[in-house]
Amino acid sequence: MQEFFEFYLGARVLYKSGMASDLGSESERLRAQRAFIIADRGVIGAGLLDPVISGLRQSVEIVGVFDEVPANSSVTVVMQAAQQARAAAADLVIAVGGGSPIDTAKCVRIILSHGGHLLDYQGYNVLEAPLVPMIAIPTTAGTGSEVTPFAVIRDESQDLKITFASPYMVPTLAVLDPLMTASLPARLTAATGADALTHAIECYVSTDRSLFTDSLALHAIELVATSLVTATQHGDDLEARSTMLVASCLAGVAFSNGFLGIVHAMAHAIGGKYPVHHGTTNAILLPHGMEFNLNVALPRYARIARALGVDGAGNSVEELARAGIASVRQLLAACGLPSRLRDVEVPQEALDGIAEIALTDGAIFNNPRPAELEDIRAMLQAAW
Repeated sequence: MQEFFEFYLGARVLYKSGMASDLGSESERLRAQRAFIIADRGVIGAGLLDPVISGLRQSVEIVGVFDEVPANSSVTVVMQAAQQARAAAADLVIAVGGGSPIDTAKCVRIILSHGGHLLDYQGYNVLEAPLVPMIAIPTTAGTGSEVTPFAVIRDESQDLKITFASPYMVPTLAVLDPLMTASLPARLTAATGADALTHAIECYVSTDRSLFTDSLALHAIELVATSLVTATQHGDDLEARSTMLVASCLAGVAFSNGFLGIVHAMAHAIGGKYPVHHGTTNAILLPHGMEFNLNVALPRYARIARALGVDGAGNSVEELARAGIASVRQLLAACGLPSRLRDVEVPQEALDGIAEIALTDGAIFNNPRPAELEDIRAMLQAAW
């Protein structure tokens, strides 16, 4: 048993099919009157905002909709949205979308509540007071951002992804509605699911893990293993969609407390420079990160293998752990995800610079095996 650990419970979570269209009583519970919605063009185009707005109109005034959030949101986008929200005197922020709109909304809340510029608040535990309430409605099953105290935003001036982290940033309410993910294309279903799997696996071997995070992470791995391929190949299977939403949320709560590792450090470094979907980058890098950490966490990787459904009968701990890595590769391939950085147009000549950035990313500090610059270079080269 560890001598000390801390576990933060975070957001209130509601799960129900169709819940996103019935939030009037929840906005009243938050005593809000003026709601500002943050989404992206894909959400608008899929018609996912319509039921949310119609369900809110009787109880709250919709004072603005910002739909210009890109796949990797930026400081500039956050400031634009925050300016509109402040001008509209919003007292409730509602995010509808994947990790980028939700992270954008978290940061808009900071400016809406405390003013200034977003870069004034970068880092960990800078905020000293609560923020205006926020409802997060994920339309993907991967980031877990609806329950985390983090936001990762690209700073265009530095070509870097920077982290904002505070318990005050956790959304007030997370709404898990599988109908909101039913129209997600197969490739995005797979990529966001790979993100959830990476969260759970990295958290389970993190140096800051605990018995609480272990249970959440392992169950998330089991749920992803049984549901991701079905959700990807049969998008109308609401049972698989529901399971992936819950898996993503569980992994989000887990890594909010146990943190991540070297895979995310490399993925953040790549995402700061190239417009590659974060989940896709994680899918490419995850087996390489697992191989790097294998010898310092063999029993844990063996347990991950069992959660993935690997039959370890007659195998040694190392054989089982290696079979788990092979199972991850097979799962991601079955979902049609790329396995090489060259496939997503990351140039080989950029890998050394990416490695240098990854070495300073906050996620790397909880990796179970310390990494040197040459270690990261070698992993990136192997993944290229």
